[in-house]
Amino acid sequence: MSGPLHLREKLFPLYAMNVEVARAPWVTQESMIAEMRLQWWRDALEEIAKGGEVRRHEVVTPLSEVLNSKQAEALYVLVEARRWDIYKDPFEDVAAFQTHLDDTAGVLLAVAAELAGASETQHIQTVGRVDGLARWFQAIPALEAQGRIPLVDGRASAVAELAKEALADFKMARVEIGRVDRDVAAVLRLTWQSSSLLKQAMKNPNVVQEGNLYNGEFRNKFSLLWKSLNANW
Repeated sequence: MSGPLHLREKLFPLYAMNVEVARAPWVTQESMIAEMRLQWWRDALEEIAKGGEVRRHEVVTPLSEVLNSKQAEALYVLVEARRWDIYKDPFEDVAAFQTHLDDTAGVLLAVAAELAGASETQHIQTVGRVDGLARWFQAIPALEAQGRIPLVDGRASAVAELAKEALADFKMARVEIGRVDRDVAAVLRLTWQSSSLLKQAMKNPNVVQEGNLYNGEFRNKFSLLWKSLNANW
């Protein structure tokens, strides 16, 4: 909502699609039904990518008006990655976990940035992955309550190391991205809480397990307002 109206008209369908895909594995206890829901979205994106007739749907229809074929194809991996949520198997290793974040939060931010006019999104995808980790940390208590194993190594030291590495990646990506125009900055502003959250997790990783990883409401609002007024992120 801190971005210009013309950009919001593009981002709303994209993020509505992400919400629907992300929730698909959680609205049923039947793995087959969850698989079918994800396949439905995979098929819808394929229709958009092919450029032919697209199914009429409150999200798919406006999404087809903003995505090009390449962007629709890029979102295939996001749908596929959400299959992890259906089952209770752990990630094979840290690399698999990082790939999951890259294929979900990373891909989503990269496509959003393209819709805002960004031509190079490699480092923007890194920023998305880092933001995905911060949000993942916040979700860990809920994931564990649902019988999932969210981390390869859940020890406090391992959590702190993940946060430290992510912050280093975030810093490097910011340097590589450099100055961007107002629209791209508005997309990148979607990650406005990640750095602060990860610093908390690095300093005191126990807050992740305890479900106490968050920023105060005043700090959130002031930080977002300041970045918005300065077209920063």
